[in-house]
Amino acid sequence: MSTSSWFTRLTIKKPVQHRDAAEHAGPLTRSIGLFQLTMLGVGSTVGTGIFVVMSEAVPKAGPAVILSFIIAGITAALTALCYAELAANISESGSAYSYAYATLGELPAYAVAWCLLLEYGVSSAAVAVGWGQYLNKFLQGTLGWSIPTAYSLPAESGGVFNLPAVVLVVMCGILLLRGARESAAVNAVMVLVKLAVLCLFIAIALYGFQSSNLQPFLPLGAAGVSAAAGTIFFSYIGIDAITTAGDEVKNPRRNMPLAIIISLVIVTVIYVLVAFAAVGAQPQAAFQGQEAGLAAILETLTGAKWPIVVLSAGAVISIFSVTLVTLYGQTRIMMVMSRDGMLPRLFGHVRAGRKAPVPNTLIVCALVALVAAVFPLDVLADLTSLGTLVAFSVVSVAVLILRKKHPEPTGRFRVPFSPFFPLLSIAFCIYLVASLPGKTYLLFAIWLSAAALVYLVYSYRNSALRRSDPGHN
Repeated sequence: MSTSSWFTRLTIKKPVQHRDAAEHAGPLTRSIGLFQLTMLGVGSTVGTGIFVVMSEAVPKAGPAVILSFIIAGITAALTALCYAELAANISESGSAYSYAYATLGELPAYAVAWCLLLEYGVSSAAVAVGWGQYLNKFLQGTLGWSIPTAYSLPAESGGVFNLPAVVLVVMCGILLLRGARESAAVNAVMVLVKLAVLCLFIAIALYGFQSSNLQPFLPLGAAGVSAAAGTIFFSYIGIDAITTAGDEVKNPRRNMPLAIIISLVIVTVIYVLVAFAAVGAQPQAAFQGQEAGLAAILETLTGAKWPIVVLSAGAVISIFSVTLVTLYGQTRIMMVMSRDGMLPRLFGHVRAGRKAPVPNTLIVCALVALVAAVFPLDVLADLTSLGTLVAFSVVSVAVLILRKKHPEPTGRFRVPFSPFFPLLSIAFCIYLVASLPGKTYLLFAIWLSAAALVYLVYSYRNSALRRSDPGHN
């Protein structure tokens, strides 16, 4: 068989109009409006970078971590515009996987899907790892008791088993099994609470702001800023999470682009303000290895218990919200892959009474809980960033291909200054990928090798699109 024939088989594409037809199909219910969808994006984003990763990012960049958040935000903004255009044209769950399937073809879409599974699964675990830190702060402030270190940290961080992380994933799983509408409503309430808590932190931290804490501003130079930006970037996963809800959103062509843009604005403003207030309120050396960093800053500034209890409670709620949405996103991507024949049918089975993919949810929660129980945060954060950046790059490429194939827009949003903005998005993603540590690439290569094996053994033979098109068999 010729090389061109193999290439054609591996890059078979789903027509855009085929994906549009799916807008009215399937067993799920369109119950999520613009406000709840925006809160899904904010909920899966605000919390990870601020409540958990500051202790990882500040030692790399110092006070210039503010610039790291801005760089990550610019990269996310450029990609968000690309997501918004694709969401307006291809309104199906599946996020970058669905977009790549319609523009790049099956094999590239399959590789992107595994990046997304890595992004969501590892992100869920990474955030769950940090939940126990703030839970202990809350318990200490209210009950004078905390969970022993042996059962609140993974082995490589001085513990044995991260029990709070497992409990968190189980609670999120129970809520997801009740359906998307209930999960989105609970998430919206939690998001409003954590935004209020973060505003309280900003006000108190700015009161204790000392300009001397910003010196030296660039202790490790530009390399430190880029390294921190690479680590932080996994906290912008919320942009992608919105597009995993395509099958359950009311008026997706309008609401998905709007939710993407609105949530990104909210997230970036909150991140930069909290980072600025935090590094101004505490010497940069204090961030190294600091647990529950924002609560610790308030404890130092006020000497009182109530701000610490409030912030810790807000962080507990916040990280619950993040974990809930990232688990939701992963189950929906796997559901679409199952519908396309890329994964076994079990992952696409939706129980009518619950309007949720029950077996899929149970399997995902079990695996995420296991990873969260035994792996440390730093490895998980960098691995998630790499998967996210690869997926974001593909989305930017997909916009360029979609414009070429369909120059007349069918959606309500178009990326301005194309192709400049999509190309700039790709350049920023490559810049951040280059800043990640070497061991991250090794783990990523192992992950993609596993993906290739599954594709050859199962997915290629069971592709629903190839079965419907005998010319590609």
